[in-house]
Amino acid sequence: MTFKKNQKNDIWLKAAVVGGLWASVEIIVGSFLHNARLPMAGSTLAFFGTILLLGYYQVWPEKGLIIRAGLITAIMKSVSPSAIILGPMIGIMLEAIMIELALLLVGRNFVGYLLAGILSVSSALFYKILSMLIFYGYDLLQVYLNIINFGLKQLRIDEAQPVEVLVVLLCFYIVMGTIAAVLGYFAGRKAMSLGTDSGNLDIKKNNKSVDDFFKIEKGQHTSILMLFVHIVAIPTGLFLINVSIGWYRFLFVFVYLLIVGIKYRYALRRLRKPVFWIQLIIIVVLSALFWKNENDEIVFFQLAGFYAGLEIMIRALFVIVGFTAISIELRNHKVKAFLMRVGMGKFYQSIELAFSALPSMISLLPSSKLIIKQPIKSLLLPLVMADRWLHHFEDIEKDE
Repeated sequence: MTFKKNQKNDIWLKAAVVGGLWASVEIIVGSFLHNARLPMAGSTLAFFGTILLLGYYQVWPEKGLIIRAGLITAIMKSVSPSAIILGPMIGIMLEAIMIELALLLVGRNFVGYLLAGILSVSSALFYKILSMLIFYGYDLLQVYLNIINFGLKQLRIDEAQPVEVLVVLLCFYIVMGTIAAVLGYFAGRKAMSLGTDSGNLDIKKNNKSVDDFFKIEKGQHTSILMLFVHIVAIPTGLFLINVSIGWYRFLFVFVYLLIVGIKYRYALRRLRKPVFWIQLIIIVVLSALFWKNENDEIVFFQLAGFYAGLEIMIRALFVIVGFTAISIELRNHKVKAFLMRVGMGKFYQSIELAFSALPSMISLLPSSKLIIKQPIKSLLLPLVMADRWLHHFEDIEKDE
């Protein structure tokens, strides 16, 4: 049985299928990467996500599908015991936007898929650089560049300029994006030729609902006023850190951290984890060890580098706490009411469908170990399942 080309299907239902299955793969692969402590986890997830999205676009080649699926996946990724995870949400949406944009500009052809794959996977690199600039500032990038040049010097190789390092990284991501595009293209074609059976899906009702990403912990209060306060406070604090001179510039930052720490203490669980502080301490140590002096030479453990590392740490704390506060305030019921008024009903229905099917989607997909052992078969499975899930969601919609 081949996939049915039913253009009457609601695009939001298809987005719920793609978003739910994409989120399932993110959870499975993400858990494996997290437990294995492997580097470049974000880039690896972008690689797999690109393959899936390009594969789904073969099955349902509809404009706007990928962006809708990205929005649903981002929201599903955000649901956690703590705050909305803005970082992964932005990364997921960036992948979806890049793919949709490339296919819109170049068209549904092999060149378009190649460009979509390259832009989608490369978005992980640009997002990483941008997030580092926002969270830590340019100083941390300079420390990393100093470490690279220190290693090159030991190999008797000339120092690399920032542009040269960026070009090398881009070449790597272009290769990975090309591989993802080719795999996604042929995986989608293969899934369409295999078709799907009409067997029943063992659906387990999930306790999560469309309201879960607006859920506020007991004792936590929100207000629209505080949302605007945080939106203004973050750029103000970053401006003072970057432009002002002297330690008094951190007075605003410390007062803000104190107020937010008290008001949102239930949500700031990330700050209680030793791993978080170990990462910041490592950054301070690296900054002190690989900071260049006035003669543009790396001298081990400079006081100026140590102070720069402390500034990076304070900046990171400020941005993380500020974004956490914004995440909490976005859960205000007035925000939800506003979104519903501007016609987001279909969006919420799609999220609810995807949430309800998430446990079954995860249980029916291969485990992370099987993905490593049989990657081709594992990639085909979520693509082959798409049409079955669409029919299941249509049945639910009819019953309602």
